[in-house]
Amino acid sequence: MLKAADLPETIPVFPLPGALLLPRARLPLHIFEPRYLAMLEDCMKTRERLIGMVQPCPRPGSDTPELQRIGCAGRLTQFSETEDGRYMITLTGISRFRVLEEVEGFTPYRRARVSWEGFEQDLGHTEADPAFDRERFLGLLGRYFESRNLSTDWDSLKQAEDELLVNSLSMLLDFAPEDKQALLEAPSLSTRRETLVTLIEFTLRAGERGSGGAVQ
Repeated sequence: MLKAADLPETIPVFPLPGALLLPRARLPLHIFEPRYLAMLEDCMKTRERLIGMVQPCPRPGSDTPELQRIGCAGRLTQFSETEDGRYMITLTGISRFRVLEEVEGFTPYRRARVSWEGFEQDLGHTEADPAFDRERFLGLLGRYFESRNLSTDWDSLKQAEDELLVNSLSMLLDFAPEDKQALLEAPSLSTRRETLVTLIEFTLRAGERGSGGAVQ
């Protein structure tokens, strides 16, 4: 099992709005920009093969966005190259981190010095959510999917472990970057599930107002 001491102090960071990675979850990415192709090539030369996913924040008067203070590092666990030199990769979430400072250098991509302190549970076992009312949650989720004309494999959702279900939906559902950040920073699986429920309920209420329906 990994420990925080096993993780590097400096990692490449990939600021991508709305892209959320969580510990033990998997995030597929399409890499095609030259700077991120360079990042990927450098990543594959390291022992850890880590890339830090982090939400960017607009910086007034600058083309370079700031970085949110908390991100999540993923280990490159799968990749394939297309004929035109692009990559399809998969990152598997390892641990969240806190950005201490950006590191200046000669790489075309951004790097940061990070701290893993406070996220030790990310390196542990799968989390459970003892207070999870799955029946009520799936009912709410069904309303959300119906409002968005989405379909899913309900049998798989019913059988998925708590962490897999909550984290996968947190990553996949279409929320604003600041909402994704709130899901990332949730201190426990229970808190993330509560945040997710709040976001789904807010989206449903907003849809009802927009369609002229009654709000209860």
